[in-house]
Amino acid sequence: MARVLNAIVAVCPDRGIGNKGNLPWHPIRLSKEFAHFRKMTATPSVKGKQNVVIMGKKTWYSIPEKNRPLSNRVNIVLSRKCKVPPAGAHYLASDFSSALRLIETELADQADQVWVIGGSSLYKEMMGSTGMRRLFVTQILKQFQCDTFLPEISLDKYRLLPDSNTPWYTHNKVSRCTT
Repeated sequence: MARVLNAIVAVCPDRGIGNKGNLPWHPIRLSKEFAHFRKMTATPSVKGKQNVVIMGKKTWYSIPEKNRPLSNRVNIVLSRKCKVPPAGAHYLASDFSSALRLIETELADQADQVWVIGGSSLYKEMMGSTGMRRLFVTQILKQFQCDTFLPEISLDKYRLLPDSNTPWYTHNKVSRCTT
């Protein structure tokens, strides 16, 4: 059975997700959003397993050094140039497909949920891939200066599902049979 992939992101009204290598609202700390991110990405649904976070190299370096690796999660960093994982990262993969193969092989027994946490090109690749995909999108109501953006969410591929706390989108390109 194919694994459900999750992405989590906070966006400004213009879908901005970053500015100069940081979150757009940096140095302001959005405590509730950080708590939500941690709860979602660090809480496995299966006892004895850990969630996996996949991120690009720029996202890895945008995390304050004291917070790397993200605790209680397996951290996979993507880079085509690095030959060894950045200091503190658990694994290095050359691309998204390689990270998914790593999860299904070497990490299969310990991995629970898989979370894509940035950046923009990784979100785009995940959103365009086949299989069940869920996007957990927190809308920040204030506009900040941004130079990095979440790709547009195609409503012919995703549908908005009700949630009392955070809007989230799900995508399923797998055909369903009904009886």
